[in-house]
Amino acid sequence: MPHLHIEYTENLTGLNERELMRELNAVICAHPTVTDEADVKARIARLSSFYIGNHPDNRGFVHVQLQLMAGRSEQAKKEMSDGLAAVLRRAVPQHEGIMVQLSVDVADMDKATYFKGRL
Repeated sequence: MPHLHIEYTENLTGLNERELMRELNAVICAHPTVTDEADVKARIARLSSFYIGNHPDNRGFVHVQLQLMAGRSEQAKKEMSDGLAAVLRRAVPQHEGIMVQLSVDVADMDKATYFKGRL
């Protein structure tokens, strides 16, 4: 932990997945509540099947979910959320004729049920 789950619609061509993950990871790694950069894990999924609202043509989205071990302050979570949103605004290419929605969600993981190990 932390875990970054990134999803985006396939109609958003030109999105550099590796660079986006690098920039998002950098935001989380730089936060003072994250003590080991090797704990920050990102994955990205391009969605070929999606439906947005009642009129899905020419719409797309990028959504980031950040999962953190429970216990961080609301301020710390807000700082990370704001940093991730800033990366999305900067890194997601604009597409003429496509309304793109950007979103970030920060969720707590339960300490009692979370397992982490290293090999």
